[in-house]
Amino acid sequence: MLKLCVIGKDVSQSQSPQMHAFLLEKMGVRCEYTAVSIPPAQFAARAEDLFSAYDGFNVTIPFKTEIIPFLSSLEGDAETFGAVNTVRAGERKGYNTDGLGFLLMLENEGVAVEGKSVLVLGAGGAGRSCIKKLTERGAEVFAYERDGERLRRVYDEFGGFTPLSAVGPRRYDIVLNCTGIGMHDTVGKTPSVRTAHGEAPVGEELLSRADTAVDLIYVPARSEFLRIAASLGKKTVNGAAMLFYQAYYADCIYLNRTPSAAEAKAYFIQYQGGKA
Repeated sequence: MLKLCVIGKDVSQSQSPQMHAFLLEKMGVRCEYTAVSIPPAQFAARAEDLFSAYDGFNVTIPFKTEIIPFLSSLEGDAETFGAVNTVRAGERKGYNTDGLGFLLMLENEGVAVEGKSVLVLGAGGAGRSCIKKLTERGAEVFAYERDGERLRRVYDEFGGFTPLSAVGPRRYDIVLNCTGIGMHDTVGKTPSVRTAHGEAPVGEELLSRADTAVDLIYVPARSEFLRIAASLGKKTVNGAAMLFYQAYYADCIYLNRTPSAAEAKAYFIQYQGGKA
């Protein structure tokens, strides 16, 4: 039986155990998948035990970079982003499936990005990976981040996109919220951006010009950002599929299994149906 877990500061409410259990059962593998919350002050002392206790583990906030010194190598996007969300414990190899999950979400939702103009709101961990994957796929990427220095660091590292100090009233094919504004204590709010008239929340003026609005938030299922876009007749996508697909890619890594976009989509549809 495969023994896996997710680690983070507080993963008591994590959907990972049920999601990975569902996926691995579909793949014909018996597993025990648990959630392990670790206080940040204890991480260094407890990290080494993870490699002997588990066959692999998923990593979430705030340990995606803290786990790196305990690994022998970083593979693919983990090396590119300098952040890890999946670990094969035996080989001590670190991977990052967030960007792959994001692209598969767009692909399976019928959102083409090649040659499209995309406005990315936020250049933190999620925004950074989305900016990189979008530019790799041939999108014309514009990015806005209230922390101008953070945005500059991402540009210096990756290049290939246009950093914005303010967001003007122009058309973008896709507007992508990577900020986290709209969940937890900010439910009912949208991200704020600098405009020619000062700071303002994203609303109809910007979203009315777009074709598609994508929000990485998945709780609530329809954020205020997506509610506004939907009211304008725009295509909307929330982050639930990205969460599922990054888990799917992680399980393929654990099993040395070749991933399939069609298989992942079929599993997601089944998973959503099972939850309904």
